[in-house]
Amino acid sequence: MEKKVQNHTDDCCEKPIEVQTTTHSDNDGHDHDEESGEENLLKSRWRLWVSLVILLGFVALTQLAKIEVSKPVEIALMTLAYLLAGYNTLERAFRSLRRGDFFNEFTLMSVATLGAFYIGEYSEGVAVMIFYEIGELFQDLAVNRSKRSIKALLDVRPDTVTVLRNGAQQTVSPASVQIGETIMIKPGEKVALDSTLLTDNASFNTAALTGESRPDTKRTGEAVLAGMINLDKVIELKVTTAFKDSKLSRILEMVQEATARKAPTQLLISRLAKVYTPVVFLLAIAICLLPYLFVQDYSFNQWLYRGMVFLVIACPCALTVSIPLGYFGGIGLASRNGILVKGANFLDVLTEINTVVSDKTGTLTKGVFKVQEVKTNLGKSKFIELTAALESNSTHPVAKAVVEYANEQSTKWLQTKVEEVEEISGHGLKGIVDNKTVLAGNLKLLQKFSISYPVELEQIVETIVVVAIGNQYTGYITIADEVKEDASQTVADLKVLGIETVMLSGDKTTVVKKVADQLGITQAYGDLLPEGKVEKVQELKNQGRKLAFVGDGVNDAPVIALADAGIAMGGMGSDATIETADIVIQNDQPHKIVSAIKIGKITKSIVWQNISLAMGVKIAVMLLGAGGIATLWEAVFADVGVALLAILNAYRIQGKKI
Repeated sequence: MEKKVQNHTDDCCEKPIEVQTTTHSDNDGHDHDEESGEENLLKSRWRLWVSLVILLGFVALTQLAKIEVSKPVEIALMTLAYLLAGYNTLERAFRSLRRGDFFNEFTLMSVATLGAFYIGEYSEGVAVMIFYEIGELFQDLAVNRSKRSIKALLDVRPDTVTVLRNGAQQTVSPASVQIGETIMIKPGEKVALDSTLLTDNASFNTAALTGESRPDTKRTGEAVLAGMINLDKVIELKVTTAFKDSKLSRILEMVQEATARKAPTQLLISRLAKVYTPVVFLLAIAICLLPYLFVQDYSFNQWLYRGMVFLVIACPCALTVSIPLGYFGGIGLASRNGILVKGANFLDVLTEINTVVSDKTGTLTKGVFKVQEVKTNLGKSKFIELTAALESNSTHPVAKAVVEYANEQSTKWLQTKVEEVEEISGHGLKGIVDNKTVLAGNLKLLQKFSISYPVELEQIVETIVVVAIGNQYTGYITIADEVKEDASQTVADLKVLGIETVMLSGDKTTVVKKVADQLGITQAYGDLLPEGKVEKVQELKNQGRKLAFVGDGVNDAPVIALADAGIAMGGMGSDATIETADIVIQNDQPHKIVSAIKIGKITKSIVWQNISLAMGVKIAVMLLGAGGIATLWEAVFADVGVALLAILNAYRIQGKKI
């Protein structure tokens, strides 16, 4: 079994927030989870409850029943209760001291409670440690619950798969299935590997990948991804990708990497903690010792007590756990909505976006093109055969439309010999087809090779594929795309958020303007090569804009890398674009851009609520403690109470509806 672990560990705190996702590498195809954090919590919990019973029993006997207990018995009982409750904290403090790390919350709490024993406040020292550990317990439970939530959300791959070998069915581990083999999926079963459909048609629940529960119907030859659930009948699939390289496996890896990337707010708190904790210790010492110089009836024990109250309330655990937990919840909420955010830092960036720059084809439009018209001075059949043979070497939606149209007419083009294919970025394709040089692409392609063409072609609004054979213009194919259903609403909702939408495309300017008018976009630019898109984005950045770029093609990767937040359409998007992007929209719906920005704003709002709550209460009680008004009891209830409120507030993110 292989295990991937990423930690969030604050500098002043030794409690990691981690995600563990097991990969299916055992020979029997099953997962064997190691001892979970829940079992560790149960082991420590019995000591805590025993300690609490001892404390409550002692208080009941001495305060309620008014039974006198000798000092040695009291010390023995309270010491036992203290060691039971504080075992974990004392052990961590000892390990920290051995590493030379004195300034951390475990040492802080140990010093404060041992100080209480020194001045004879045994029950208060035990109470502080018990309630501190109860707070720690709730923190750990919250973290574990988040871990389980994310793991259950993401690790949807089945342990076994049925593969057809030598005419027989075999149940094997998905990791052992080879590319090209045929697997069989029964109704209700999850698809284990990225494949293409061999059966006529089938319906799938794609919620694990896209966040959408609406069934998705696939037809023969269409892609079916790991994690989808077969809904209606037994189907056969041809495996196209190895288990470790499937889109879902990559999503799992990227989410785990995301939990290791801290947001600026987290980094700020971590840096402050390096200063905050030592300062707290120094202030506590000052509270204890400095009054000796100014107070006439100075009592060391009295001022030591005030210093301990100060230490207890100053404990930074509410911040060190609730803040990363807040961002962790934001990443989980995004995942449940079909949005992969590759790091907490990008959630913060989304809150600052004031401009969304979008590609057109496959982003705001469906990228599902249909041939509308074919005009040629060559025989139509031969023209389509030569063009389709060349275009079959491209994954561009326009090229796919030409190939699909050719298949509807005839399959003769499949026997056509194609050699020396060259993709000219932003222009089209060049190759040798049936021993003839063939060019297929946009008008810029013919201009690049100085091939003349009818001027009226420049007036055509639709997307056009012009073809030259033997360096002579031969004809053109017009192709129409369709705007996505939620594209117009996306632009409108972004405007409500105060965010402007700009569209960039390599398509003809006339086509781009037409789509922009339809969507209500005021800034739209067409006829752009990849470097042209980069120049436009840089120009917008130079204006002081904080922008996100949304795209799906290979040629969008440079612009996505340049943007403050790069967003990729994960369904139709190229691997290069998905890898480069900071955020991946798994179901290709533009409106998820709005959802991602809202999730970023919700997350940052809750994180800053926690910071304000924790610091506000702590400063108030620290002042009361230094003035002798607050006791250890109030300090520990304030500390644990603030921590629990902050954790519950952070956990609230995961229940939000977007």
